[in-house]
Amino acid sequence: MAKLRVGVIFGGRSGEHEVSLVSATSVIKALNPDKYEIIPIAISKSGRWSVGEGVLQRLKSHQEGTPVLLDADPADHRLYVRNDSGAFIPDLSLDVIFPVLHGPFGEDGTIQGLFELMDIPYVGCGVLGSAMAMDKIIQKHICRQQGIPTVDFLWFRDVDWRENGQAPLRPSLPDQLANRSRKQIVATLMEKLGLPLFIKPPNLGSSLGINKAHDEREIYNAIEDALQYDRKVLVEKAVPNPREIELSVLGNEYPRVSVASEIYPSNEFYDYDAKYVDGKSRSVIPADLSPQQLQSLQDTAVKAYIATEIEGMARADFLMERDTGAFYLSELNTIPGFTRISMYPKMWEASGLSYSDLLDELITLALQRQKRRRTLRTSYQPKKEWYTEE
Repeated sequence: MAKLRVGVIFGGRSGEHEVSLVSATSVIKALNPDKYEIIPIAISKSGRWSVGEGVLQRLKSHQEGTPVLLDADPADHRLYVRNDSGAFIPDLSLDVIFPVLHGPFGEDGTIQGLFELMDIPYVGCGVLGSAMAMDKIIQKHICRQQGIPTVDFLWFRDVDWRENGQAPLRPSLPDQLANRSRKQIVATLMEKLGLPLFIKPPNLGSSLGINKAHDEREIYNAIEDALQYDRKVLVEKAVPNPREIELSVLGNEYPRVSVASEIYPSNEFYDYDAKYVDGKSRSVIPADLSPQQLQSLQDTAVKAYIATEIEGMARADFLMERDTGAFYLSELNTIPGFTRISMYPKMWEASGLSYSDLLDELITLALQRQKRRRTLRTSYQPKKEWYTEE
């Protein structure tokens, strides 16, 4: 059988750019060369796309390869590469795309929209599921409607903070802090949610821009930090003495769940340094849970996965009160890390699915979903061609 030509896309215009490069390195190494012809496609921090020999290593060195683009024409899955005269000419045709992009412009439905226009199979979640899962405020609203436990939270927009209560009055949602001064916002946060608080940009991952605030001064500083990455701020009540539990979910219509892992962060919480830099955090697989606890977490993970219309894969992160056993869904991550220390593939390995077989299944799921989508009608033939009369 001919090899499938897989375009692995990585990098991107995101604060998680560096994480994506490490994830892509692992994915490219693990894809079976007997089954796939791998085409690495790099996106720089400025958003430029490039291909070529050693393009992944070049991007790690802040260099770019040969400029390339994809056409949105559904009949054309070729890469268009720029030649010496500056013109883009057609080159290789792709069979499936494997986005290894974390954060904005890669995990939020934007690039998935391009793949949908191209009518090409791609690994992971679709446009709607990606967008809903990426925005943690929207994700929490959807999950709460389905009875899925989440920690208490409040949120506000950058305009609410920047205008300092001086903007014209506008409608506000029940859990939104609008039409208030900064002082009133901070006072309400402490009154309604208590201390400490977790303050974060809702449309980012890898714990970027997240701070744990213990007092009023730290709240102000954490809000300013979050607003460097997003136009909204999410503020969550801290779970007392929490355990951090994760599970991997895999599948389209019939998702299945891995064993659980427990994270023991090296810092006060599982921030960026604790995840990727200092190498001191540790994990235990499987997590020390009773069969009933594990089943409840697995059932909740699948319920949230379906409620937010996720397909392909997701990592479900939970916080569990150590004393009571009560748990809360922290977030669903639709393109979880694939680095050598990432929990998503490690939990599947502990469940009996190797890294290479996991990648095979993700590509198979992408092809199956595309096959089903192509059975849907995209045009309608009216009884009379009325539109030609105008």
